[in-house]
Amino acid sequence: MKIFGIGFHKTGTKTLKSSFEMLGYKVTGYRKDLLEPIKRKKYKAISRVVKEHDAFQDNPWPLLYKTLDKKFPGSKFILTIRDDEKWIKSVVNFFGNESTDMRKWIYGIGYPSGNEELYLRVYKKHNADVKEYFKNRPNDLLLIDLTTGEGWEKICPFLGKQIPKKNFPHINKGIY
Repeated sequence: MKIFGIGFHKTGTKTLKSSFEMLGYKVTGYRKDLLEPIKRKKYKAISRVVKEHDAFQDNPWPLLYKTLDKKFPGSKFILTIRDDEKWIKSVVNFFGNESTDMRKWIYGIGYPSGNEELYLRVYKKHNADVKEYFKNRPNDLLLIDLTTGEGWEKICPFLGKQIPKKNFPHINKGIY
């Protein structure tokens, strides 16, 4: 079984990565090396990376959920979310005027500062699209807001895992 974190950046992706590792999964995260193959719909490189890992978070995975669902049946998907206004504030504080090709591909503009409405629109649309896509498959999608204290009690039953005795990790909590 593959587990895909399909929430956008600044929704607890590093926390999700840490929780996956604590549960014993081999995890990969941000993969800018996959952007060009994705743009060209060359999914061989993506399939190779997926076969080498158990769990995935951060970009580009949120953008590929439909393809991943088809290519890897039986997978689980976790949509990390947070309050919209807190999300955009965190994105602007963290990325500011720094542009990346990945964000340019996602939003059309690589930097969030001054483009908050656009970023929020794309973020909200992604979350709505994911919920719509999985609406008849509640066992395949977990919606979780890690910023509100949700953690093991939702993730472990969803993945069929015992709740660890260790506290749920909270990476970068309160930084942004």
